[in-house]
Amino acid sequence: MAGIRAQKKEKTRQMIIQAALNQLSAEQSFANLSLREVAREAGIAPTSFYRHFKDMEELGLTLVDECGVTLRQLMRSARKKFDDDISVIKVSVETFMEFVENNPNIFRLLLRERSGTSKAFRDAIAREVQHFTIELADYLHETTGLDLPLAKLQSDALVKITFNNGAEYLDAPVENKQELINSTITQLRFIANGAASMINKPESKEPSPSGGMTENESS
Repeated sequence: MAGIRAQKKEKTRQMIIQAALNQLSAEQSFANLSLREVAREAGIAPTSFYRHFKDMEELGLTLVDECGVTLRQLMRSARKKFDDDISVIKVSVETFMEFVENNPNIFRLLLRERSGTSKAFRDAIAREVQHFTIELADYLHETTGLDLPLAKLQSDALVKITFNNGAEYLDAPVENKQELINSTITQLRFIANGAASMINKPESKEPSPSGGMTENESS
């Protein structure tokens, strides 16, 4: 009996989550959603909402967390699908953009709340992006031979470009979307090739603004 109640409660919880996602759009942000609107969309009484979430902010944080977990799982799977004919960058970018295409509302939530007024949201999204970046850095470190600090720098650049281009992809005309995917792949390859050139090589010396050697280099 307890198991049946737990299943019913989880089903209602998922209905609330989906109801919130359904109401998000390019014009409707999460901050503008009301508890009553979400409850009505979910087909429950407003008072029933509190059996599952403390308030709307907790619901939003749950959306962020579930999105992060889902996206990381997708990217892990993507990295296992490549071979000599399909690069890991290509399949990863295509997988990411497919996620954006299929989950526009949740991606808009991430974009908007990443710089929104709620510190709790900003911190939650920053954590998810950090998880994403660290996981990719570990993968790069293990598969490319990059030292971990360099792998982290490469990962940070890859993630920032991909997320920024994902934001552009979200509302791009259909005829421009493949071009955006291709340009993202090229940009990430630039970074990957630059990172590869640094493996087992000493740190390069840059000229000073005057064109000569820096003080440390000349000593």
